[in-house]
Amino acid sequence: MFFRIITATTLTVAMITGASTLSAQQVKKDIVDTAVSNGSFKTLAAALTAADLTDSLKSEGPFTVFAPTDAAFNKLPHGTVEELLKPENKNRLIAMLTYHVVPGNVTAKQVLEMTGAKTLNGQCIDIAVNGRMVKVDDAKVSKTDVACSNGVIHIIDTVMLPAEQNIVETAEQSGKFNTLLAAAEAAGLVETLSGDDAFTLFAPTDEAFADLPKGTVESLLEPQNKKKLAAILKYHLVAGRVYSDDAMTAETAKTIQGDELQFEVSGRRAKVNQANLVKTNIDASNGVIHIIDKVLMPERTSGGSQR
Repeated sequence: MFFRIITATTLTVAMITGASTLSAQQVKKDIVDTAVSNGSFKTLAAALTAADLTDSLKSEGPFTVFAPTDAAFNKLPHGTVEELLKPENKNRLIAMLTYHVVPGNVTAKQVLEMTGAKTLNGQCIDIAVNGRMVKVDDAKVSKTDVACSNGVIHIIDTVMLPAEQNIVETAEQSGKFNTLLAAAEAAGLVETLSGDDAFTLFAPTDEAFADLPKGTVESLLEPQNKKKLAAILKYHLVAGRVYSDDAMTAETAKTIQGDELQFEVSGRRAKVNQANLVKTNIDASNGVIHIIDKVLMPERTSGGSQR
């Protein structure tokens, strides 16, 4: 399925019993001061300081923080926290901490209506309800709706870790995209897909390339066809992170090749052009991957005019 549906009617015991009753004085505290005064977030507070994020989370906001307790940090492999707190790992620490922050004031009731949420890190966290348990990625929500002057805190029992591998590394690890990776190498796009700029890749599997007419892939990989190959691959790339819900809402997206992709739901299948979206929203450190079952062919492949 393209979408996972969770309804607000599944209100779990964990979400109900965890809700906080706060005095007016407590609500006046911002997110950072609320966490510090709680006493269970010393590691989180230290990490925010090391990442220079304290002032940001004391600003107007609003923010929603999925806050790991000290016990959650203690569950990480030995030495992980100490390593992250080193100055040379500041960017990794920032990426991890901002992955726990969602823009806006998102209450427990609203969380139950969501299947995911985009974080300040840029990547999405998954939200799921399983019986009496609410999970954000692999973290269980233990307490909700801790009101702050500039947002809300939901307490979780596990530190969530964002994707750290870039698009190329993520595709390599999958093992399903050998032809795509060889094509990216031949087209000179590996550096682009490994850089800091964010992209959305609609990634055809090896089977998708194998379905092309015999000899097509071999021809495209020849040096004299580099521009044509690059145009085809760029037709699979959209600048920025475009998650599945956003794509279907927009219905179209302009590729870095210049032509547009079309999105629709046909029956129970979501499609981009004539390709089925097999799996969506695979995060990478510099973008997101959606797996498709056909190679997309643009109307132009060598800089000529569109027909």
